[in-house]
Amino acid sequence: MPKTEKSEADPRLGAKVRSLRRRENLSQAQLAQRLGVSASYLNLIEANRRPLPAGLLIKLAQQFSLDVTSFAADGEARLSAELLEAFADPLFESHGLTTTDLRELATGSPAAARAVLALYRAYRSARQSAETLASQVVGDEPAGAAHSLLPSEEVSDLIQDRQNHFPELEAGAERLWREAKLDPEELAPRLVRHLEAAHGVQVRIGRGLAERGVLRRFDAARKTLTLSELLPTRSRTFQLAHQLALLGAREGLDRLVQDGRLTSEESRTLARVALANYFAGAVLMPYGPFLAAAREERYDIDVLGRRFRVGFEQVCHRLTTLRRPGAEGVPFHMLRIDVAGNLSKRFSSSGIHFARFSGACPRWNVFQAFLTPGLIRTQISRMTDGSAYFCVARTLQHDSGGYHAQPPVQALALGCRLQDAKELVYSDGIDLTDLAAAVPVGTSCRLCERMDCAQRAFPSLRQPLQLDENLRGVSLYARVDAT
Repeated sequence: MPKTEKSEADPRLGAKVRSLRRRENLSQAQLAQRLGVSASYLNLIEANRRPLPAGLLIKLAQQFSLDVTSFAADGEARLSAELLEAFADPLFESHGLTTTDLRELATGSPAAARAVLALYRAYRSARQSAETLASQVVGDEPAGAAHSLLPSEEVSDLIQDRQNHFPELEAGAERLWREAKLDPEELAPRLVRHLEAAHGVQVRIGRGLAERGVLRRFDAARKTLTLSELLPTRSRTFQLAHQLALLGAREGLDRLVQDGRLTSEESRTLARVALANYFAGAVLMPYGPFLAAAREERYDIDVLGRRFRVGFEQVCHRLTTLRRPGAEGVPFHMLRIDVAGNLSKRFSSSGIHFARFSGACPRWNVFQAFLTPGLIRTQISRMTDGSAYFCVARTLQHDSGGYHAQPPVQALALGCRLQDAKELVYSDGIDLTDLAAAVPVGTSCRLCERMDCAQRAFPSLRQPLQLDENLRGVSLYARVDAT
């Protein structure tokens, strides 16, 4: 088949412009008018028949308060990684698809690639439902158990696609500081006064066994907000700001949760909670002062936590949101796991990819953090593609619910590209140029090409499975040189 002449238009950008327009519920004519071009020209750009000029790219970024780097290839790389992980399922082993095939699908037809992923998720959900039903029949699992995490996956996708930065929520938090005349030295009392003055809400502290297990309860009819006495001051302040988001920024939250990626009311409700938490973090850690402090203290999480009176996880989460154009912080990735290895929170602005259909690599230092509770662990990681990252990890200390309470045991990791690690205080004394000392890490066993790993739990998709009953290596699936 003869090769066709390559178009000068970047296929990634046409799809991204179209996706952005649809996200904002604009017609081609409406967006063209805002950009000062004809609708026919915009149509050619979206169809990848014309390149996206730099001037038009800047106009798009200004029109929608976007960082121009959001048009970079990170979304395409993430889509390729998710496709590769989906096709790592043994279901597809006989089809002979290559990494190149999947990357071409993600680049040339991103909408079709997302449709394939949606179909695969539906398949997994149906398979899990069948397994649940089977276990109920034999009595191994209580009726009504649900395995689908689709709402949380949709919310994660929304946050990832927006690079965990929501300018409208940042602006709302800054507006609250002005209207409520907030003062960092008495933040909680002023938030309480503003709740009463602006919304007629009375705040009380819940005591006794009846309120155990309830951190925050809002009674809209009585206009009362009850906060648990078991919450430390920093957590009470966070819950006050969260409630102000639900009341004072409701219109903005509702507008954000109408995003097309959220396909159910459960997803929209979960997104509203996540975005209200984002707003609360922006109130407790205002963008400008927090970014300045982060740079000054070289991203020392404990120092920032003391200065802004917040916890370890809140600081880490806030650090991932510093993506304001012209005032960006270090691009971080973050993940939170429990002792069983379940990822309950993940986000990547550093370029690293997390598995979403299978387990994570046990060589990450976030798993080792459970061995040294409360202590920061550092790690230089080298992925199979040669990229390297610097990561810090620590267990989380959750607020106690009393003597009989059982708080979750979790660990959190925050990391960045190795070239950015010098900005972090945690890299002091570490030779960042010595990649020989880096820990070999993969996305998951099925996607990792390292066949000499003693912790390999599954065969690699990229290497044929070779078993010899007379030969055993460090792992059942590790490659052994028979000579």
